[in-house]
Amino acid sequence: MRQITRRALLRKSTLAVASAGIALPLLPVEASSDVSNASRKLKVIVAGAHPDDPESGCGGTIALYADLGHDVAVLYLTRGEAGIPGKSAPEAAAIRTAECQRACAILRARPIFAGQIDGNTEVSSSRYADFAKLMQTEHPDIVFTHWPIDTHRDHRAVSLLVYDAWVGSGRNFSLYYFEVDQGSQTQHFHPTDYVDIERTESRKRAACFAHASQQPEQGFYQLHEKMNRFRGMECGCELAEGFVRHGQNRGPSVPER
Repeated sequence: MRQITRRALLRKSTLAVASAGIALPLLPVEASSDVSNASRKLKVIVAGAHPDDPESGCGGTIALYADLGHDVAVLYLTRGEAGIPGKSAPEAAAIRTAECQRACAILRARPIFAGQIDGNTEVSSSRYADFAKLMQTEHPDIVFTHWPIDTHRDHRAVSLLVYDAWVGSGRNFSLYYFEVDQGSQTQHFHPTDYVDIERTESRKRAACFAHASQQPEQGFYQLHEKMNRFRGMECGCELAEGFVRHGQNRGPSVPER
C-alpha cells in the first residue's frame, strides 16, 4: 500500500497527478510531436455497462480530463435495451442512445458502443476477443470501469471484459475501478484514490440528468450526490469521486484538483 496522504495529494496543483508515488504533470494539451512529453494528449476510456453508469460513477473526472484537452471516450457495453418499462428493446435502445449522446456532449467526451444487450450480457471467449479488439483499436492510456463486486450482472460483465483486455495487453494502460449506487449495487469498495470534482460536478449532474428516461432526480442521482459529498469528506474537499487503483498499473494516474 502506498504511504501517501490523500489529503496532501489533493491539495497539490490541479494540473498534476500521482503515479506510483511519482508526480506526473497533467497539463492542458499543447501541440507537440514529442509523445514522450509529460503534457501529451492522453486517451482515456470510461467503460460502463449501461447508459448513465459512466456518468454517475465518474462524470466529474470525465469532465476534468476533457477540460484539460485529453481524448475521453465513454464506452457503453449496452444501449440500455431493458431500461425503460413499457418500451420494446429497440425503442428503449433508441431513446437511451440519444441520451448517451447528449450526456457525452455535456462532458465533452465521445460515445462508443460495444454491442451487447442490456440484461443479457455475456462473458465468453468470443466476447473477450471482441472486447480486446475494441480496446486495441482505441489504445487507451487509462481505463476506468465498474468495481467487479457488484449486484448487477452487467456491471460485473464489463468489469471482467476490461480486466481481461488489460491482462491481454500486457497491462499497457492504467486500470481504475469506480463505484455506482454504493451499497445497493457496488459492494466492499474502499477507494485508494480520489478526484476533487467541485468544479465539474455541475456538468456531471447535467450529464446524469440527460438520462431523463431513468428519472435521475427521483432515483440514482440522489444517492450519487451523497456519495460525492461523502468521498469529499474522506479526502478533505467538498465533492469527490473515489477510485480503486490496480496495484500493477504502469502508466498515468487520476488527476488531482
